[in-house]
Amino acid sequence: MGETERLTFLKKAYPHAKEVERETGFNAVALLAQAAAESGWGESAPGNMYFGVKAHSHPRRQLIRTKEYHNTPDRKYPVIHSITKSGDMYLYDVEDWFREYDSPRESFKDHADFLLSNQRYAEALKRSSNPKRFLSEIARAGYATRKDYADFMSSMVDSVERRLKKLGFI
Repeated sequence: MGETERLTFLKKAYPHAKEVERETGFNAVALLAQAAAESGWGESAPGNMYFGVKAHSHPRRQLIRTKEYHNTPDRKYPVIHSITKSGDMYLYDVEDWFREYDSPRESFKDHADFLLSNQRYAEALKRSSNPKRFLSEIARAGYATRKDYADFMSSMVDSVERRLKKLGFI
């Protein structure tokens, strides 16, 4: 993916992130960094799913292939393609149920609602104005199974900020 596609993603997603920022106080840069990371800069957002939130009890869902890391080889998923030992973890290549939306705006809003309604993200919510701290706390609370998620998100914040400045958005 090139620079043009990344800038196009930010141009399209920025209004949604700013709207959620106004409604919730969540920093738009943090939201954009997470959406870019979870969707491959919008390249992989089936059903307008920009945040990789599992469906569980969500009324609209879609079965999506993904990779997950766990410390045991006996996790259950609807479809398991493979399980590979990776250091002290197991890498799962699976299909699981993820949320589906009618629009990107709905995805951004539902993501904020998801964080607000889950007690495990309480510490993150206290840091919502600082994108790196916010995402670090989300990682600590178990948002993703990737071990280096906090570091990865920190680099995504830098990447998004650099591009938003280039676009004149910040």
